[in-house]
Amino acid sequence: MDPITQGAVGAAFAQSTSKKNNFLQITLIGFLAGLAPDLDVFIQSSDDPIFFLEYHRQFTHSLIFVPFGSLIVATCTFPLFKNSISFKVVYKASFFGYATHGLLDACTSYGTQIFWPFSDERVAWNNISIVDPLFTIPIVTLIVIAIIRKKNIFSFCAVGWFSFYLFLGFVQYERTFLAAKDLAYSRGHKAERLTLKPSFGNLILWKSIYKHEDNYFVDAFRTVNSSSWCSGSSTKVFDFDYHLPEVDRNSQQAKDIERFRWFSEDYLGYHKEKHLVTDIRYSMIPNQIAPMWGLVIDKERDVNEHASWWTSQSLDESQLKLFKKMIIGEVCGAS
Repeated sequence: MDPITQGAVGAAFAQSTSKKNNFLQITLIGFLAGLAPDLDVFIQSSDDPIFFLEYHRQFTHSLIFVPFGSLIVATCTFPLFKNSISFKVVYKASFFGYATHGLLDACTSYGTQIFWPFSDERVAWNNISIVDPLFTIPIVTLIVIAIIRKKNIFSFCAVGWFSFYLFLGFVQYERTFLAAKDLAYSRGHKAERLTLKPSFGNLILWKSIYKHEDNYFVDAFRTVNSSSWCSGSSTKVFDFDYHLPEVDRNSQQAKDIERFRWFSEDYLGYHKEKHLVTDIRYSMIPNQIAPMWGLVIDKERDVNEHASWWTSQSLDESQLKLFKKMIIGEVCGAS
C-alpha cells in the first residue's frame, strides 16, 4: 500500500504496546518500521526491466524475515532514543510495526511473497485497494489523538478500524464474486479463472476478470445493498505463437515475458498497436482493458537484449468523471 498507510498502521500497532512516558518515540519507531520493508524498491537494474518486479515485495516482506527486519530497524533507531527507552522496548515497537507491512500488502492485488523463501507465490487477497483514504484517514486521526492524549485506547481503536475495514473488504469480495460468477453463467461461459480487485480508493466498485476458453472478459461491479454490473471488454489470452510468432522463443525478450507472466499471475494480454504484452488486471476504469504497464516487444531486437518496460498511469478529466459516476451508480462505462 501507499507509504502513509504503511507507516500509520505500523505506528498504530506499535502505539498499542506503549506507555505514557514514551508514546511519541514509540509512534515514530513504529512508523519507520512500517515503512522499512519498502526499501527494496532500491533493488533495481538499469538493464533489466523485470528485475525490480522480482525483488519488490520479496524477502523484506516475508514473514520469516520480520524478526531480522525488526532488528535492523531497532539497531538503526535506538541511538536516537537510548537516553529515554531501552533497546528491548525499541525492538518490540519495531517488531509490531514491521510485521504489519507484508500482511497489509498481501491484502492488495499486487501480490506479496510472504512465504519466501519456501514459496515464490505472490499472495494477493484482493480485499483492499493500494490506496484507500477511507481506510487511512481514520487510522491517522486516531494516531494523532493518541499522541495528544497519551492514551493507547485510541491506538486500539485504530487497530480495530484496521481489522474491521479489511474484514469488510473480504465480505465485499465474496458478495461481488458470487455476482461475477452469475454473470459468467448467464453468458453461457465457464469461468475457468475468476479474479476480483477493488478499484482505486474504495470497496464499492470492483474489477472482475475471468477466463473463458481463449479469452479474458473484464467487467465492473458496483456492490452496495446488492451488486450491479457494468458490461466491459474482452481480449484474447496472450499466446506467444499467435501474437509474437516472429520472436525467438529462446531470446531474452521471451524470457522476460515468462518472468512477467509469473508477476501477473498469467493474466497476460497483448496490445497490437503498442506491441505491448500487458497485465490486464490493472486499468484506470475497471470495466476497460487499457494497460497501465507492460513489456514493449521489439521483433528486431537482438536475442540477448531485454524487452523495454512501459507505464502509463495518467487519468484524464473525462475518465475521472466516468469513474466517479460509476462509483455513485449513475452510469456504466462504455464497453
